[in-house]
Amino acid sequence: MKVETLASMKFPREAEIPENFKLKKEIHQKEFLCDGQMLPWNGKSHDVYSPVCIETEDGPKRVYIGSYPVCTEKEAFDALNAAEIAYDNGRGEWPTMSVADRIKCVEKFVHEMLAKKDLVTKLIMWEIGKAYTESVKEFDRTVEYISATVDALKDLDRQSSGFQIVDGIAAQIRRSPLGVVLCMGPFNYPLNETFTTLIPALIMGNTILFKPPKHGSLLHYPLLEAFSTCFPKGVVNTIYGRGADIIPPLMQSGRINVLTLIGSSKVADKLKKLHPKINRLRAILGLDAKNAAIITANADLDLAVKETIAGALSFNGQRCTAIKIVFVHESLSEQFLEKLSEAVGKLKLGMPWETGVNITPLPEPDKPDYLRECLEDAVLHGAKIINENAGQINESFFFPAIVFPVDANMKLYREEQFGPVVPVLSFKDIEEPIQYLIDSPHGQQVSLFSNDPEELARLIDPLVNEVSRVNVNSQCQRGPDVFPFTGRKDSAEGTLSVSDALRSFSIRSLVAAKLTDQNKYLLNEIINGQQSNFLSTKFIF
Repeated sequence: MKVETLASMKFPREAEIPENFKLKKEIHQKEFLCDGQMLPWNGKSHDVYSPVCIETEDGPKRVYIGSYPVCTEKEAFDALNAAEIAYDNGRGEWPTMSVADRIKCVEKFVHEMLAKKDLVTKLIMWEIGKAYTESVKEFDRTVEYISATVDALKDLDRQSSGFQIVDGIAAQIRRSPLGVVLCMGPFNYPLNETFTTLIPALIMGNTILFKPPKHGSLLHYPLLEAFSTCFPKGVVNTIYGRGADIIPPLMQSGRINVLTLIGSSKVADKLKKLHPKINRLRAILGLDAKNAAIITANADLDLAVKETIAGALSFNGQRCTAIKIVFVHESLSEQFLEKLSEAVGKLKLGMPWETGVNITPLPEPDKPDYLRECLEDAVLHGAKIINENAGQINESFFFPAIVFPVDANMKLYREEQFGPVVPVLSFKDIEEPIQYLIDSPHGQQVSLFSNDPEELARLIDPLVNEVSRVNVNSQCQRGPDVFPFTGRKDSAEGTLSVSDALRSFSIRSLVAAKLTDQNKYLLNEIINGQQSNFLSTKFIF
């Protein structure tokens, strides 16, 4: 029996799409950036369809946006060669450039980037179905992140502009680049999270191989020209193609110095093992997470519901920092589920350009079917679907579902659903959720809800040793960007924040000399004559 599609889950006809949110034309990317040039591409292309559909006589059809190159292993190695030549074993123009001059290049890039804001934000919206207001916010937050990174590097450089003198030896300690960085970002924050690794890697003097995500590739196209004009040739290079075809050979070459990936821990493990000189490979990884919310008997229930909704369902739950499982004390479980169901029922489903929209179409074509499988599996093992209309599907739309009680036999207990499904289970003893976190392969964050300071203290002390961030009476989240962002176990490697990222993509290096009269003379001549970009007491304001 066919379920009638909810009005809120129906798609517009083409004429109903507001003109100011439409793309002016299809975008067909027939070039890619390599060695400072936009090289033409006449080979195979990947068609890009939006998760947003339009109603037709034959039912809803995904909107065709355009296409981008599907390059081969040859083009990937051309890009690697260009990046290696630009780095030149640390002797290239970019890695030896002064910090002040690298900052000028990045600031010029930001100026060029801002000129493309309208197109990039629309492409975020159309490519991944993110609400337009959130797409604009992602762009603005990325610009703010770059600005904060510049400020942090200035601070770091100012701290390094002097000499340390110990036991008759003078040393200047600065940070130097690592080499060629392979940068791969995620689809859910295709601009922001990509640039939170790409920009610090770049500004520290590394050269870049940049592979855009499968969903969210076209939005980077308007920025490629800016990369080519703002940085020396070969410093930033794009690689396109099937990840399974082009990335393994690059790793097997042993010529990648840094792997930065925001995605699957399984993929990261495989790629790292392919590198023949793994001790020379630095990895900065943002990986899987199954963040839990723990709602104790002493919680403010209304606050817990509000934060759980935001944490579990913002951008359809497609965030690594999303709350992906909820433990609620048995004394509150009935009330919690009732209030949570009511709150889900008030969420606005619709097109990403609609004001106040909460739930939008999902970009991954197979995701609705996977989520439906999760619900069926949970019901098979004894759970119930709590809220009305839960799990209804219309093409790329999926109505949020609350599932209770979840247990260890169900997919939703252990798998990161990465979508609008909220698994809930009750507990009697606080050791139950604590043991879940101990046993979990993930260790990113947890949210604690309680108004009892003694109870919170007893939970905080052990849990900071299981996850990297404990949120008190608030949802799991990444920001502010100055805070460290990392994870334990299989959830991350390395730390990202504005200042931590600069350190992640560099290494401490120093120049040291005994304080003999001859060495004092030599050091003063180099510094006063401004003959070295590394050995310098210049102060960046």
